[in-house]
Amino acid sequence: MTDVRRREFITLLGGAAAAWPLVAHAQQSVMPVIGFMSSRSPEDSVHLLEAFRRGLKEGGFSEGQNVAIEFRWAHGDYSKLPALAADLVSRRVNVLTAVGGDPSPHAAKRAASTIPIVFGMGGDPVSDGLVESFNRPGGNVTGVTLLTNLMEPKRLGLLRELAPGVTLIGALVNPAFAPAARQQQQLDEASRASNLRLVIAKASTDDDLDAAFASLVREGVGALVVAADPFFDTRSDRIVAFAARQRLPTIYQFREYAVVGGLLSYGVSITNAYRQFGVYTAAILKGAKPADLPVQQPSKFELVINLKTAKALGLKISDDLLSLADEVIE
Repeated sequence: MTDVRRREFITLLGGAAAAWPLVAHAQQSVMPVIGFMSSRSPEDSVHLLEAFRRGLKEGGFSEGQNVAIEFRWAHGDYSKLPALAADLVSRRVNVLTAVGGDPSPHAAKRAASTIPIVFGMGGDPVSDGLVESFNRPGGNVTGVTLLTNLMEPKRLGLLRELAPGVTLIGALVNPAFAPAARQQQQLDEASRASNLRLVIAKASTDDDLDAAFASLVREGVGALVVAADPFFDTRSDRIVAFAARQRLPTIYQFREYAVVGGLLSYGVSITNAYRQFGVYTAAILKGAKPADLPVQQPSKFELVINLKTAKALGLKISDDLLSLADEVIE
């Protein structure tokens, strides 16, 4: 090799060697991306996102520092979820966190056969076909179930205890929500067992909600069960305001309803659930396989009573019911 060729080769080699650390640094600096999709709205999920980020941080991840998050929201319109899931899959996110009720994880699973999925739902993920079992989910899906869709009979019983003189009870159900048929069946069976008459009002859009309110007033119901449903969560202010105007004792699924003036809620802590979504998402980013992460279930259900609302409705809360309450808002 001539001296000129040797000098050219050494120069080329030196330039390539100098570039190697830059390439390695660029590869290391590329942050993993979480695709976060929800049936809910960002406006009603601020505190839930705080809990999710808290769970991520417990696992060693902070948004903007060593992980990025792509958010997609359906605003209570479940028909948008398949497109949201497909969009996130096309962006090749590292993990897909699908929350805000049952429709979201189902849309995610249909769109992503290999991307790890962390779900949040209110039903039974085994009978719904999301996972093989609670302890060994199998496949690319795991997560947390709040079991709140299965609590309608319990809520009806609590409402009856609160308003024992009421015999005609309304139930607000969303027919666009896949578990709605089972919820309605459970409410029908529980009402018959308690010698109560039940009026079902259905709503899956804002216009439907107005019509449902009108039908409940027309039927003259004396109390109301709001079925567990993310669409209703995104419209909680409207529903609570309706119940207040009509002076209807009403029970809901989450504490958040009682905080904004709802009378009674019975369910799990949704903020704790979102923290767990973050913990599982972080674990998968660190290499855990969804198939090896057991589906988490709630160990506690909370009864929350808004005493101020009860007084405004002229209701006397029994000592027995107060003693059962996990929280009393005054």
